[in-house]
Amino acid sequence: MTTLTIDVRPAEPDDALAIADVHRAAWMQAYTGIIPFRSLRAMIERRGVRWWQRAIRGSTSILVLDVGGTVVGYATLGLNRARALPQEGEIYELYLKPEYQGAGLGSRLFDEARRLLGSLGCQGLVVWCLAENEMALSFYAAAGGRDVAEGSESFGDKRLKKVAFTFA
Repeated sequence: MTTLTIDVRPAEPDDALAIADVHRAAWMQAYTGIIPFRSLRAMIERRGVRWWQRAIRGSTSILVLDVGGTVVGYATLGLNRARALPQEGEIYELYLKPEYQGAGLGSRLFDEARRLLGSLGCQGLVVWCLAENEMALSFYAAAGGRDVAEGSESFGDKRLKKVAFTFA
């Protein structure tokens, strides 16, 4: 009998290619039809292997979701960037390859990111997501997040509403 391992661990420089692949697949699935294609393509192309290698070596914490030795998801996290919100931690990004979504793996990655922020002394956390990203809205609401603030972000000449979910 073969045992499939599922692990959430800190990203290593050798994970950069796999994270770039997750980023590309997840962003195309999540944002096609929401973010203008030219902006979306530019954002994905900018985050290639070298970009991820630098990010892994940088100050932002990056976790990967490893299923059977394959990186299928990632989360980036650190201090809250929105000064108007009292939460100290923020999950900047949390993405899984589309074929791994819906099986509880995203919740596992979210819980580990939340634990890491807590272990770093952060009281509470915030997550921002685009208001048109129905899957993300449902995910964070189901995880117990409270929709507490709105903002906007520009992609080319298109402004999109974003929503902040907070967690104690």
